[in-house]
Amino acid sequence: MINETLLKLAKEYNTPLYVYDLKKVKEQINKLKKFIGIYPNIEFLYAIKANYNPHLTKEIVKQGFGIDAVSLEEVKLGILAGAKPQKIIFTGNNMTDIEMTEVHKLGVLLNIGSLSRLEKFGKKYPGSDVCVRFNPNIGYANHKYNITGGPNSKFGISYLQLDEVLKIIDEYNLNLIGIHEHIGSGWLKINAPLKALEIILEIASKLPSLKFIDLGGGFGIPYHPDENELDISKLGQKINERFTTFCKEYKRELKLILEPGRYIVCQAGHLLIEVNTIKKSPEGKIFVGTNSGMNHMIRVPLYNAHHEIINLSNSNGVIINYNICGNICESSDFFAHDRPISEIKEGDIISIKNTGAYGFVQACNYQFRPLPAEVVIDDDKIILSRKRETFEDLLKRYNLKE
Repeated sequence: MINETLLKLAKEYNTPLYVYDLKKVKEQINKLKKFIGIYPNIEFLYAIKANYNPHLTKEIVKQGFGIDAVSLEEVKLGILAGAKPQKIIFTGNNMTDIEMTEVHKLGVLLNIGSLSRLEKFGKKYPGSDVCVRFNPNIGYANHKYNITGGPNSKFGISYLQLDEVLKIIDEYNLNLIGIHEHIGSGWLKINAPLKALEIILEIASKLPSLKFIDLGGGFGIPYHPDENELDISKLGQKINERFTTFCKEYKRELKLILEPGRYIVCQAGHLLIEVNTIKKSPEGKIFVGTNSGMNHMIRVPLYNAHHEIINLSNSNGVIINYNICGNICESSDFFAHDRPISEIKEGDIISIKNTGAYGFVQACNYQFRPLPAEVVIDDDKIILSRKRETFEDLLKRYNLKE
C-alpha cells in the first residue's frame, strides 16, 4: 500500500484509523492455496479471532475458507459472513454449558479440549460427532504468551491421556471424527510444527474412524526487518509428503485442516496515528506523543512486539531515534523505544505496520476513550467498514435511566 494512499485516507477519515488492504489478504490466501494446498483433500479455516472485521471475513469466506471460531459470537459472525455451519469448527477454551448447547444447535462441530467437557458433551449428546483437541506436549511461538502447547499450557487434553478420551467416547457412543492440535502462534521456523505433526499422527494411528486431522494454525509473518518470511513452500511440501504417506498406511485418505489467521490478515493492516507532541529530555531522549495508545493496539506492551513504523508525512527525511508513545496514562504505553525513523514533526501522520491481526480486535475503551474507525481498501473501492466511536456511543451502553 503506497504512502500517498494512506495519507489521503488519514485526511479523509481522520486518525486514529485502521486500514486494511484486501489485495494483500488475497495475496496471502493464494500463497496458502498454492504451497500448502498441494495436498488434494485440504480445508482452510480462517482463525477469525485474528481479525473479525466482517468485510474481511466475508472476502475470506468468499475465497473458499471456513471458520475457526473460539467463541459463540465468532460462530454466529462466521455464519453471517457466509460460512456454512459444516465448514466451521468451534474450539472453545473452558467453554460453558451455554456455549456447548448453542453451538451444537447451530450444527457446528465442537472441538473439545478437556476430559470434563467431553464427558458433559457425551451425556447431553450421546452418539454425536465430535473433535478432540490434544496437547502434543510441544509449544512453539513468537512469544511465551502465544504458546498453546507443552506442559505449561492450559489448552487441550494431553496426548498421554488418550485412553481416558477413548473411555468417554465409548461410554457415550460418540463419533470421534477428528483430532486437533495447535502448538502456538507466529512461528517462522518449521521444525517444531513438523515434530508436533508426528505426535498427532501417532495418535491418529490408534483411531480407525477419523475423517480429518486438524493441525491448527500459527503461521507467522516477519514483524522485524531482520526476520525472514516463513518458508511456506517447504512447509507445504513436508506436510504433503508426510500426510500422504500416513494416509497410505492408514488405508484411507483423511482430510487435512489448517487454521491460518495472522498469516492472512496481518500484513494487510496499518494503524494510522497523528503526532501531537514532541519533547526531548535532558538526557537526549526524544518522546513522540500521538493521538492513539495501547487501548487501540496493545501488542507492544503485552508481547513486547516489534512493529515497523514509518513517517508517512516525511518518509525520506533524516533518520533519528525516537520513542513513540501513546496518550494513555500508563508507563507501558509505547509503540516503540529508541527506534530509528525518518524525522518527525508535530502534525505528521505515522503508520504502524502489520496491525491487521490482533490489533483492533484487542482494542478497548480504557480511560473511556472511543475506538477508531476501520477502512477497507478493495482495489479502487474504499469502504468505511466501521465508524469511529463517539462519546455518545459509549454512553449508550449504560442504563442511565435507572
